[in-house]
Amino acid sequence: MKKGNGYHTVISLAAVVLGNFLYALTVKLFLLPAELVTGGTTGMALTVNYLTGIPISGFVLVFNVIMLFLGYKVLGKVFASTTLASTFLYPAALEICDRTLEGVRLTDDILLCTIFSGLGIGMALGIVIRSGASTGGMDIPPLVLKQFLRVPVSVSMYAFDVCILLSQAVFRKAENILYGIVLVMIYTIVLDKMLFMGTARTEVRIISQKSGEIRDAILKELDRGVTMLEGESGYLHNRTQMIFSIISNRELPKVERILRSIDPESFMVVSRVSEVKGRGFSLNKKYR
Repeated sequence: MKKGNGYHTVISLAAVVLGNFLYALTVKLFLLPAELVTGGTTGMALTVNYLTGIPISGFVLVFNVIMLFLGYKVLGKVFASTTLASTFLYPAALEICDRTLEGVRLTDDILLCTIFSGLGIGMALGIVIRSGASTGGMDIPPLVLKQFLRVPVSVSMYAFDVCILLSQAVFRKAENILYGIVLVMIYTIVLDKMLFMGTARTEVRIISQKSGEIRDAILKELDRGVTMLEGESGYLHNRTQMIFSIISNRELPKVERILRSIDPESFMVVSRVSEVKGRGFSLNKKYR
């Protein structure tokens, strides 16, 4: 194994451990004390715990192992390897938190519990997924259905979550169900933000009669690469050049200042880019 690959593996494993422990800590400190509802394997475990008394961590472990075996048989060895750590880490972390933090209650405010549950779960899932791993459990049935029945993953995942939430309506107050829906919305938003955190950039396209001066200014003052695209105006059919560049979000005001100083009448289109990879962003710059 190369040194770089070994370092990456250690970092990824540390992220998976951190994500699963953060998930378990959030469930123990905020979700369970407020008796909130949630989706996924944890939501199923809450229902089973209420009906049979089986410990939440015990059910999660058994269910995760079954889903891991199913994923291995249907989705292959590579997929199973990405879920292996979380299969055992999350229930173990849940049991550890349950024993070490028994009786600990940070707040009785259900709104605070809802907000911090959403933040914690969203961040935990984001950390695990960004590391290249899977949380396993209820992530696997939608993938299996897609494999055999071509059902879109998003559709079956939402359907499973709705059923799991409804199953908890039997033993939770209506108010807690409503807060649970808010919880799911919060962690969905936080997860989305986590997945794109640090990778979002701004795309600018500039049309100007002084494109050469603007290009040189961006290269010199911002140290950003530019691409010159050939174009033609639609009305007068004049040949022109469009400047294309990807910059950080904080550099947009600098680009606007450059345009005001060189050509106030220039035309600029600004777009948000969810992710950028390549030289100068995911790879180090090279100067010639």
